[in-house]
Amino acid sequence: MDLPQIEQKILKFWDKKKIFAKSLAKTKKGPRFIFFEGPPTANGQPGIHHVEARAFKDIILRFKTMQGFFVERKAGWDTHGLPVEIQVEKELGLKSKKDIEKYGIEKFNKKCKESVWRYKSEWEKMTTRIAFWLDMKNAYVTYENDYIESVWHILKQIWSKDLLYKGTKVVPYCPRCGTSLSSHEVALGYEKIKEPSIYFKLPIKAESSLYFLVWTTTPWTLPANTAIAVGENITYAKIKSGQEKYILAKDRLSVFEEPYEIESEFLGGALLGREYEPLYQMKLDKPGYKVVAADFVSVGEGTGIVHIAPSFGIEDMELGQKENLPQVMSVELDGKVKKGLGIPGEGKFVKDADLDIKADLKKRKLLYKEEMYEHDYPFCWRCDTPLLYYAKNSWFIKMTAVRQELLQNNSQITWEPAYLKEGRFGEWLREVKDWNLSRERFWGTPLPVWECEKCGEIKVIGSAKELPKKLKDLHRPHIDQIEFPCDKCSGHMKRVPVVIDAWFDSGSMPYAQWHYPFEDKDKIDEEEAFPADFICEAVDQTRGWFYTLLAISTLLGKGPAYKNVISLGHVLDVKGQKMSKSKGNMVMPLDVINQFGADCVRWYLYTINQAGEPKRFDLKDVKDKFNRFFGTFYNTFIFFQTYTDKNFKPAKKFGPKNILDKWIVSSLNSLSRQMMNGLQHYDVVGPARAFEKFIDDLSNWYVRRSRRRFQKPESEKEKDEAAQTLYYILLNLSKLAAPFIPFISEEIYLNLKKPRMPESVHLCDWPAPDKKLINKNLEEKMAVTRQIVALALAERAAAGIKVRQPLATLEIKNQESKIKNDKELLKLILDEVNVKEIKFNPELKNEIKLDKKITKELKEEGMIRDLVRQIQDMRRQAGLTRKDTILLNFLVSKFPNFQKIAEKWSEFIKKETLSQELTVGGKINFDLEKDIDLELGKIKIGIKKLK
Repeated sequence: MDLPQIEQKILKFWDKKKIFAKSLAKTKKGPRFIFFEGPPTANGQPGIHHVEARAFKDIILRFKTMQGFFVERKAGWDTHGLPVEIQVEKELGLKSKKDIEKYGIEKFNKKCKESVWRYKSEWEKMTTRIAFWLDMKNAYVTYENDYIESVWHILKQIWSKDLLYKGTKVVPYCPRCGTSLSSHEVALGYEKIKEPSIYFKLPIKAESSLYFLVWTTTPWTLPANTAIAVGENITYAKIKSGQEKYILAKDRLSVFEEPYEIESEFLGGALLGREYEPLYQMKLDKPGYKVVAADFVSVGEGTGIVHIAPSFGIEDMELGQKENLPQVMSVELDGKVKKGLGIPGEGKFVKDADLDIKADLKKRKLLYKEEMYEHDYPFCWRCDTPLLYYAKNSWFIKMTAVRQELLQNNSQITWEPAYLKEGRFGEWLREVKDWNLSRERFWGTPLPVWECEKCGEIKVIGSAKELPKKLKDLHRPHIDQIEFPCDKCSGHMKRVPVVIDAWFDSGSMPYAQWHYPFEDKDKIDEEEAFPADFICEAVDQTRGWFYTLLAISTLLGKGPAYKNVISLGHVLDVKGQKMSKSKGNMVMPLDVINQFGADCVRWYLYTINQAGEPKRFDLKDVKDKFNRFFGTFYNTFIFFQTYTDKNFKPAKKFGPKNILDKWIVSSLNSLSRQMMNGLQHYDVVGPARAFEKFIDDLSNWYVRRSRRRFQKPESEKEKDEAAQTLYYILLNLSKLAAPFIPFISEEIYLNLKKPRMPESVHLCDWPAPDKKLINKNLEEKMAVTRQIVALALAERAAAGIKVRQPLATLEIKNQESKIKNDKELLKLILDEVNVKEIKFNPELKNEIKLDKKITKELKEEGMIRDLVRQIQDMRRQAGLTRKDTILLNFLVSKFPNFQKIAEKWSEFIKKETLSQELTVGGKINFDLEKDIDLELGKIKIGIKKLK
C-alpha cells in the first residue's frame, strides 16, 4: 500500500469535485457549530506541532459536519508583534530601536508587512496536504485596517468601563527589544538556570563592626538599594564571630560558615527603622537606607533579610510605595549600567556587571560568600534575552477588577484535559495580574490613545471615522501624524507613541474577523458566530490565546468566548527534548508525510497518548502504526475485494444470521456509539483507540474465522451472507474513520460506493448506532470465547505443539460460563484451538486444560494439515489464484505408508488445495516441484496448473 500516492490521488479528487465546498453547502441550513481558528504567523515554517494542532481541530470539525452542523472554518493570520520585528531586524542588520528609527519606521514596517507572508505558501501546502479543510481564501489578517478598527472599538469599550489606565509599575522588560511584556508573555519564557548568588555585609550605622548579613541573586540591583526588609514576627539573632558581629534570622544561621556565638535574640519588629551605610551612596529625594517590615520575607532561603530596590522588583516597588521609599534608577533602558554614578560595571549589560559588583565588594571586604543558586528565570519569549524587572510608565488593563468574572466564565468552559480548568488555567486566573498592554515598538496595532501635552486630558479613539482625516494605513508612522486640539484646554493632543500587545490582536479575533461592530453585527449580537463551540491549540496557550480570548470577552461583558477547548501537549523529539533548529532535532512535517502519509501521522498523534500529554515523536512508532494499523485495515478491504464476486450487490434489507456476523455487526454499532459519545465530549484518543482495537478484532477474529466462507463456501448463500456482512462493516468503518483519517477512508468508500450514494465519504452522515443490532450479551460471550482460545493457544505454545496438530480434548473450569450451552461459540473454540471435544470440569486447578496426548490418528491428521499448508504455499509461489485448479502429484521414496494415507485423505486434500486430480508416482512435467519433510516421512510434491 502506497498511502502517500493514494492521498495525492484523493487530493485531486476533492479539488476537482469541490468536496469541501459541497460539504458546506450540504449543511448550510443546519444548526451552527462555531469554531475559532487560532492565527499562526506565516513568517516561519510550519512544524510538526502545527500538524498536531490542525489534525485535532479537523477531526472535530469533520465529525460535526457529518452530524449535520454547519461549520464555518475561517482561517486567520497573526501578523503583528515582536516575532516579526526581530526577524526583520536581523535581516536588515539592525541592533536596536534607535537603528530602526534611523532606518525609518515606515520602511521598517513595510518590510515587516512583507515578511509575514514569507512562508504563506508552505502553510497553505501543509494545511491542504494533511486534509485540514479551512477557508484560506477569506482569512482574517490582523494588520488590515478593518481588523485594527475593531480592536480600537474594543479598547474604547474597555476605557469607557474605567478598566484602561496609565500607571508606573515595575514591569518585565526586555532590554534587547526595548519594550515591556505582559505577564502571560513572561509565562511563556521561563527557563531553569544556575547562577551565582552572594551573601554580603551591610554596615549598621553608628555601630562598629556590626553588619546585617543579606543575600541576593541580582548583585547588579545593589546600587539601587534603598532599604532592607525583615519579618516583624521572625526571630533574629545577633552573633559574634571573631571581631565582627552579624544580624540574620535565627533559622538561617546554617548559612554562616565560621564559628560563632549567639549574643542575643529578638523579633524582627525590634529592627524596624534602624539605618545602615549603603554599599553605593546615591542622591535620594527622600529618606532611605533603613529597615522596614514586609510580609513576603521568609526563612526558606537566604538570611531572612531582603534587599529592597524599588526600581527593579514588583514587591519592592509595592513596599516602597507603602513605606514612602526613594527610587534609584541605575540602569538604562538598554539594560546597561548607567554611567557617571560611580557604579562598578558602568556601561556593561547588567548580568555582566555582576562580576564587577562582586569584585568591588570583595575588595572592600563586604562580600561574605558566593554560592550557585538554581531557579526559574524569565527570558524574552521571542529573542531569549534575560528579562529585567524595571520601573516604567505603561498602559494597563485592570484585569484584577474582573477576576471573579473571569473565574465565573471559566466555570462554564469544558476543558480537555479536565484538570487544566482548575489547575494551570484556573490558577492563572486566580492570580491574574493587570495586563501590561503597551509596547514601545513599531509593528503592531497602534494604541488609540491621544494625550494633551498641556493638561494631560486623555481621548481614546474607537473607530477610523473619529480621526480628523482618513488614513490608508492605520499603522505607525502615519497614525503618529494625527494630532488635534484638546477639548478641555487650548493644548494640543498627540498620540501616545506605542503599539499594543499582539496577544490582544489575536484575543480580539472573534469580533475583528467580522469587522464588528461596523459590519456583520448579527455575527456577535445574535450569536451567529459567537461564542465558539470549540477551540484547540497547544498547552502553552493557557497563558496565551486561551487567556486573551477569555480576558477580552469578559472585559466586554460577553461571557466566555468559547465553550469547549482541547489543550494539546507539546510535540518533543524522541528523547523528550524540545525541537529546535539549533539542536538539529526538528522533524519536517512533509518529510514524514511523504514517507508514511498524512493519515498515518494524524493517526499516530491521535493514539500515541492522551491529547494533553507531551508527545515524543518517534518515526519507529509512526512506521509501526503504518504497518500494523493501516496495513491491517487496508488489507481487510483488499480481502473483501479479492474474494467478493464482481456482480456482488449490497442487500437492501440486511439481517445477519451467522453468529460471527451478528457479533461483528453488534460490535460495530457499539463502536459507533462509543466513538460518537467520545467525540461529543471532545475525547479524540478514546474513540481512536477503540477504532484501532475494532480493526484488530475484525481482521484477527472475524475475517480469520470467516475466511473459509469466502474462499471455500458450502453454498453461494453462505458466501453472500459473509460478503454482505463485511461490506456493511467496511462501508460504515469508512464513515467512522472519515474525521480521523480522511484519505484512506475516502479511498475505501469510493471503491465500495454504489450508485445513488453520496459522491464522497465526507458528504455522508455520521453512521448513528442502531440499537436493535447491538447485542451486548453476545459481545460478552464472544469475549469469553476469545479469552478461552487465548489461554488454550498459550498452553499449546508452552508445550511446543503447533496449532495445525489436532488434539483430543479441551477442558474448561467455569461451569457457569455463558457459552456452556452455545453450540456455535463452542464450535468456534473447537476450530480455533483445533480440538475434537470440549468438556466442562469444575475440578480443574486452572481455567482450562488441554489434553496434550497425541494419538496415531491425531498425528496423521496433523501431518495432513501440514501437507495442505505446504501445497498452498507452492500455489502462491506459482502465482496461482483461487480460480486456478491443479493436478497434484506425490513422489514417495522414504514414506512407505504414504499412498494409503493419501488415499484416505484425498478428498480433504483436493478440496483444501483446489486440486482436480491427485496422483502418486506420476511422471509428467510439473510447474513446480518441492521436497518436503513430514514428521512421518519424506515426499516430493509436484503441482501443475490445469487449463
